[in-house]
Amino acid sequence: MGTGTHMAGAQAAQERGDRLEVAASVLALLADRTRLALMERLGRGEADVTTLTEACGAARPSVSQHLAKLRLAGLVTTRKDGRRVVYSLRHGHLRRLVDEALNVADHQLGSLPPHD
Repeated sequence: MGTGTHMAGAQAAQERGDRLEVAASVLALLADRTRLALMERLGRGEADVTTLTEACGAARPSVSQHLAKLRLAGLVTTRKDGRRVVYSLRHGHLRRLVDEALNVADHQLGSLPPHD
């Protein structure tokens, strides 16, 4: 194997490693009940902090802190609407990921039969 082939293999391995690292960090962020509830609500459409606080049942300061983490990680975006800040999911993959996690929960709780 030539040096060029070895370098290409090493680069591909590094890219796979980077991809796994980012995916693990996204899943780690979602492994919190409040953040998962926020993401699930945002999967149904954009919302402000008041709406999100009502939807997830946590205290407003806690919701704001969780939203800041999700924003910093690039999972949610914001826009100003007058004095309000409106949050939305960064892309549809996140909505589908959260939906699938909740589908797994439904299966684990027994309300859905196993399937492929």
